Amino acid sequence: MFAVTGASGHLGRLVIDALLSRTDPRNILALARDPAKLADLAERGVTVRAFDYSVPDSLAAALGDVDRLLLISSSEVGQRETQHRAVIDAAKAAGVGFIAYTSILHADANPLDLAVEHRGTETALQESGISYALLRNGWYNENYTIGLDGVVEHGVLIGSVGEARVAAASRKDYAEAAAIILAQEPPETNTYELAGDSGFTQAELAAAIAAASGKPVVYQDLPEADYAAALEGFGIPGPLAHILADSSAKAGKGALFDDSGTLGRLIGRPTTPIAVSVQEALQG
Repeated sequence: MFAVTGASGHLGRLVIDALLSRTDPRNILALARDPAKLADLAERGVTVRAFDYSVPDSLAAALGDVDRLLLISSSEVGQRETQHRAVIDAAKAAGVGFIAYTSILHADANPLDLAVEHRGTETALQESGISYALLRNGWYNENYTIGLDGVVEHGVLIGSVGEARVAAASRKDYAEAAAIILAQEPPETNTYELAGDSGFTQAELAAAIAAASGKPVVYQDLPEADYAAALEGFGIPGPLAHILADSSAKAGKGALFDDSGTLGRLIGRPTTPIAVSVQEALQG
């Protein structure tokens, strides 16, 4: 039995789709806080169960017949490590034999504030005695396609990345890799640094947006504090704005770049270029 946490989220859904192309739906368990959101999967023969990271006493029972688990990182920044440790403890109690975890690129040395909880989770896995795979995912292309209409309207893309390159890939790319690693025979304890085949600068991203929209767009680089203030001005809560600005500034120092090509080799095809994701987002 292959189980996927966060199965109602964007990444979880794509992982389930990738697994469905590799195994019988009866071998798949979709776990989500609200199982009602997975009714369509249940209709296709996938087993669906409630699974709330913040209710640790309920987790082991939900994992009772699971052989391999994909632990998709929680979206609740600041609570992630505690929630993830609860899942790992429950998996150990339930006899789960293998856990794959969606971490962050170069987690052991990544300076982003967001990396701290990922490192803590990786440590918990390493200490659990369970076989595991660390899926150290780079940034998603989709991180850069949110709010494109506003970028096109104003003709300006802002950030604090400078001229550094970010090696992003699409959610679908990362989801396919997760499904492959979860289903591989035999499952292996390993660490995968997963990122796009080739990086792009923010100026190149702005050019891709301009090409797809037919309107002029330029990149404006800002100091980290100014970028955080701008994000707050757009209505993003202060703590999240500062996390995003920290990520942008540290990406400017190479924190989100990797040129190993591991992701493309794993999925057996080139990763999705940022220009393709931009085009899809503007057409959608």
